[in-house]
Amino acid sequence: MVLTLARLVVAGLSGLLTYAAIEPRGWWWAAIVGVGLLYASLLPWGTRHVTARVGALLAVAHSLVLYLLTLPWIGELVGSGPYIALAIWLSVYAILLGIGGAAVARWKYGFIAFPFFYLAVEVLRSSVPFGGFSWVKLAWGQIDGPLANLAPWGGTSLITAATVLCGCGLAALLIQRGWKAKSAAFLAAILPLASATVAGLGINRDDSTVGEAKVAAIQGNVPRMGLDFAGQRQAVLNNHVAETKKLAARDKDIDLVIWPENSSDINPFRDGKAASAISGAVDAIDAPVLVGTATRDEVGARNTMQVFAPGRTVGDHHYKKYLQPFGETMPMRDFFAKFSDYVNLAGDFKPGDGPGVVSMAGVPVGVATCYEVSFDNAFRESVKNGAQLLTTPTNNATFGYSDMTYQQLAMSRLRAMETDRAVVVAATSGVSAIVHPDGHVSQSTEIFTPDALVEQLPLRSGETFSVRFGSPLQWLMVIIGTVCALVALRTNRLRRTPRRSGTDTYVGA
Repeated sequence: MVLTLARLVVAGLSGLLTYAAIEPRGWWWAAIVGVGLLYASLLPWGTRHVTARVGALLAVAHSLVLYLLTLPWIGELVGSGPYIALAIWLSVYAILLGIGGAAVARWKYGFIAFPFFYLAVEVLRSSVPFGGFSWVKLAWGQIDGPLANLAPWGGTSLITAATVLCGCGLAALLIQRGWKAKSAAFLAAILPLASATVAGLGINRDDSTVGEAKVAAIQGNVPRMGLDFAGQRQAVLNNHVAETKKLAARDKDIDLVIWPENSSDINPFRDGKAASAISGAVDAIDAPVLVGTATRDEVGARNTMQVFAPGRTVGDHHYKKYLQPFGETMPMRDFFAKFSDYVNLAGDFKPGDGPGVVSMAGVPVGVATCYEVSFDNAFRESVKNGAQLLTTPTNNATFGYSDMTYQQLAMSRLRAMETDRAVVVAATSGVSAIVHPDGHVSQSTEIFTPDALVEQLPLRSGETFSVRFGSPLQWLMVIIGTVCALVALRTNRLRRTPRRSGTDTYVGA
């Protein structure tokens, strides 16, 4: 019991350290130490192995600490109940991680297999049910560390696996005996960092630049109180119109303009006043503007990013494809309505199926609206469909001054590195930012402050290795991790199977 409690303390500390890597703290090394401690808690201490039940308990403890600290921003909208429920639900996946991890940790070189199994569980959590929840990938916490340089070669999955391999190598280096095992552990801890450092030398090469565009991101800000719902929507639209016209008065040479998600929650195709306001801003800036709005077609309600060009010209649109479950959509609405009135807060938007690219002044711009940026295929598909510049229009106003906007900015930065594209982040209330292909932020705004960011950005062509082969590489690593865990579980079960004489061939504590 004392040993189990000690392991629980280590597992809880591992969750705390892993959380410290997430923005806005950004202590990237803490995630390596954190997952290393998680693996150490699963390793045999002396002659005492970890059972599947205890392994599950340890992984759940790690996950609960991590997700309860990472996701309080969800409570800004719906209160603490749903936020805590989500953290608990995400921790359920850790049961698999603990059971398989405890089995793999019994292997002498299990520290090599565990990172692949960790990734397998992460991919499962990011995929099912209802599209999964990819917001809490381990890779996001590495944006300010050297492992982020692996993004063009394998995206978030490779970064996650590399982070866990470094941590497991450190844990094994301290615990393993014998020079062969220690040498292998040392290589596991060092090679990912060394490889990432070398990979970083090739990031942001100018030979893929095919042109430039002067781009503006508009942050109109939102009123904090004192208006009804309709008045609030009108005020948000007015703010973005005003900020665009203000920019037009001082800069007449802009190629394209990005407004945030929900910058016009009044449908301009059904409201003449909203259409006139947007047209006035577009004509004043004399450039196409990508406007976040809510539209409706024969399928249903859409979260839409719509291009409006001078002269009341309507251009391309992007219907958000990856919708937020329990927010923009409500899976199994009738079922969940029996348990909570929060169901009524969820929208009924329908997903799009477009190319993820809109044309603006002849520039193909890839769009991933808010939540979409956390999904690997969003920007990969945009780049495959010709995007030379990317944008993440978002509405974070509901989440106040929480960490949410900084966590999302880290995702946009990693996507820039993965795709070798500049990313323009336009947020209603902040943080808006200009992100270059190497992931660095050249400009950003303060939260809840009207502002406009303008910069000449490179237009890039070509596809990185991650864009082309990131998905099959991910599934290869997932298969390796799953097979390793199944073999380890099978092997351990056979070792515990009694002989016909009635004696056990293996006793695990």
